[in-house]
Amino acid sequence: MPELPEVETVRRGLEAAMRGARIVNVELRRRDLRFPFPKNFAARLAGRKVGNLWRRAKYILVELDDGHILVLHLGMSGSFRIEDKKQARTPGSFYHAHAKDIAHDHVVFRLSTGQRVIYNDPRRFGFMNIVETDKLDADPLFRGVGIEPLGNELNGASLARLFAGKTAPLKTALGDQRLIAGLGNIYVNEALHRAGLSPRRAAGSIARKDGAATERAERLARAIREVLEEAIAAGGSSLRDHRQTNGELGYFQHKFRVYDREGQACPRCGGIVRRIVQAGRATFFCGKCQK
Repeated sequence: MPELPEVETVRRGLEAAMRGARIVNVELRRRDLRFPFPKNFAARLAGRKVGNLWRRAKYILVELDDGHILVLHLGMSGSFRIEDKKQARTPGSFYHAHAKDIAHDHVVFRLSTGQRVIYNDPRRFGFMNIVETDKLDADPLFRGVGIEPLGNELNGASLARLFAGKTAPLKTALGDQRLIAGLGNIYVNEALHRAGLSPRRAAGSIARKDGAATERAERLARAIREVLEEAIAAGGSSLRDHRQTNGELGYFQHKFRVYDREGQACPRCGGIVRRIVQAGRATFFCGKCQK
């Protein structure tokens, strides 16, 4: 599944094409994706002008001029292709080639600019919804979602507050979407390595007894922000099915320090990268320098 940097990369690609344009019409080539489309979905979008696009966790939110938000989720294999008369481009890419079979083109947005934004999803785990803007935070998709890892809220103090007293492994706590929104498995592995923290240590160990932040919490907050910002700048991690809207590969996978590097030398200390499973997800770490 695309992680936060990949979703942000796609958002930026879509924004360049859609912001300020009007949706002329929407073609649905099936009745559902992961879930059925909302009632009168295509009709409700036709004629709407697009405002800002932003991201909440791993959702792309498209502002419409009638007080509603178009919510987009890529699922495991969803991607958007932007076409005009001269070219087609796809935002975000993984090193495994993305499926190009047009049989999986399920939704087509035709814009007033003459461009088409096409949603392709072989596995159909993605979905779309329309939500009233002033009810977005109360919507079941967003109610109870944690702080944004790239927002101003994330710092050592907030991590200490969120994790204080928790005995769950630090890796597991970091992936809890109720605490931190959109922080996925790849970048948790990478951030923990950069911070020199073991994925197996208790989450509460980065907070003092009074709930204040330790130096570990400050290191971890910096590492989370740095690894996500670098991945976004590189265009996403280019893993499996995901593609950028311009069709180019992301390159951050070449900078992975521990993720998917089991048995290889740690780039910091020369120790050997290990792999274990935590909460059903693969964890990669160096037992020598991550304490």
